[in-house]
Amino acid sequence: MRKDLLLIALFLAAAGSAYAYDDHDFSVWNTDVQEWKINGGSKIALEEEFRWGDNAREFYYQHYDVGIFYALNKYWNAGGGYRHARILAGNSWKTECEPYAVATLSRVFAGFAFDDRSRLEYRHFDYQPDAWRYRNKVTVKLPWEWTRLKLQPFVSEELFFRFGGTNQFGENRLSSGFGLNLTKDIKAEIYYLLDSVKNSKGQWVDANVLGTKLKIAF
Repeated sequence: MRKDLLLIALFLAAAGSAYAYDDHDFSVWNTDVQEWKINGGSKIALEEEFRWGDNAREFYYQHYDVGIFYALNKYWNAGGGYRHARILAGNSWKTECEPYAVATLSRVFAGFAFDDRSRLEYRHFDYQPDAWRYRNKVTVKLPWEWTRLKLQPFVSEELFFRFGGTNQFGENRLSSGFGLNLTKDIKAEIYYLLDSVKNSKGQWVDANVLGTKLKIAF
């Protein structure tokens, strides 16, 4: 176990030195996922996520997400769902309701596993005009596994494009970390993420994120 933790620490430190900048906020994100197989390659997924910012001292974001997904063939997976998010703005909580559709292409080349996910969201707000958003996330799992926990490194990038009102490329997330198997049905991730968001003044604001994810399959 000590060897596992050392490998994780070294990998995340390398990722942080590659992308981190001075004087950027530090955040902590935690995601929990429960999956139920229906039949064949179909499943229902329930997700909760919680985020702390201001150097991880203030709880500012949470969402609940339910979706259903279908394996169309060995390469394509598609589905849709609904996300309910609450965001702290000033001293009050704002709500976002977000139905979405998603399609993912999965391929393997020379042992490297690639996932290319496209996601289209309709964003209904209680505090500003509604808008559409397209997200594209590419994840690469490296062909190595270490220790009995099967630590497998991965890297990913996700691009966000906003539509409605102002059409623009508005956010970029770069991340790197490890996936690991705790048991046959319980998997986890720990990662570093650089979240770059364009604010209302057109300036890019970065946050350094330490993220964890726990997934349980039933």
